[in-house]
Amino acid sequence: MLIPSLRLTLLSLLTALCIIVFHQPIGSAHWADLAVADVVVGKTTAQMTLTIPTTLVAFADGDRDQRISASEFEAHQLELAGLFRNRISLTHNKESAAEFTVKPVNLESAATAKTPAAHSRFLLQYRWLNPLDALSIHYDLFPSGASPRCLATIYQNDTARSFVFTPQKTTVTLTPQKPRRQQVLSFLKLGAGHIFTGYDHILFLITLLLPGGKLISLLKIVTAFTVAHSLTLSLAALSIVTLPSVLVESLIALSIVYIAVENLWRKQFQHRWRITFAFGLIHGLGFANILRDLAGSQSNWSLSLVSFNLGVELGQIAIVLMVFLWLQVLQRRLWGVFLRRGVSLAMILMGAVWFVERAIAAI
Repeated sequence: MLIPSLRLTLLSLLTALCIIVFHQPIGSAHWADLAVADVVVGKTTAQMTLTIPTTLVAFADGDRDQRISASEFEAHQLELAGLFRNRISLTHNKESAAEFTVKPVNLESAATAKTPAAHSRFLLQYRWLNPLDALSIHYDLFPSGASPRCLATIYQNDTARSFVFTPQKTTVTLTPQKPRRQQVLSFLKLGAGHIFTGYDHILFLITLLLPGGKLISLLKIVTAFTVAHSLTLSLAALSIVTLPSVLVESLIALSIVYIAVENLWRKQFQHRWRITFAFGLIHGLGFANILRDLAGSQSNWSLSLVSFNLGVELGQIAIVLMVFLWLQVLQRRLWGVFLRRGVSLAMILMGAVWFVERAIAAI
């Protein structure tokens, strides 16, 4: 019969192997399921600059380069117009039907933020006969990924509002009442969702917490991570600091490997919050592209960023509490050391595979 430590180590390695075999690559996970919409609302018109994963319009991608060219758009214009008309609708109280047109956007000459390689951009235009009143935006164009969402910034009457469309929340009505409350709640959910669907971030946090300790010490570690994450996220979203996404994602994978290796040989972990802060600077860059498009309005962007980071912190605290309680149970049964070693070995293996996977993507 295998001794407990060896048995647990083998079980952890087997679990990691199953995850590696069946997992989906997440080298570009932060952008893979994301769409971004900039909506400008006038008296009787509205236009939406929409950036979406090209997989949503794969029928028009004839050369399979993950971009819809002008010629491909022209060949499939009716199909694309039908898709957007059916899945994205703008209505208001005085008039439901709008005159609708769609055009491609030349990505090379676009003045907006750099578009990810697997996305395409379109300009959707709406026109009504009567002045707009209580405009409603219905967005239901999502890929089949783990966390599909559309970040929307809506400009109307010299004000900007931000919302997050998800499969569970597909409609927003623009009224004067409580726009900031809607924005705060929307980005709180986005921040929490980012943590719970960002598997590399979750594994990094779990690896950090494996050595155990008092709850206040664990919260100190996670807060250091959040402060660093917020700092580089803000700088990168404003394009003050930018690094290639492949490099950032590769460094995130290596951060998991480093912390897991440290778990195997270190006996004291008082320094861990400092290491966490350093790696948090890297993790913050991993999500920056998503919020960069919201930097057009400084006040609007600031509220979105603060709400997003608060959501991240709340999600992390929930993870910390769950891990802390499990560690307390396992340590009472004298399995804590075995668990730390076995899971750390599994994390080393998974982090190394992700690093190789992401590094190869750059070749």
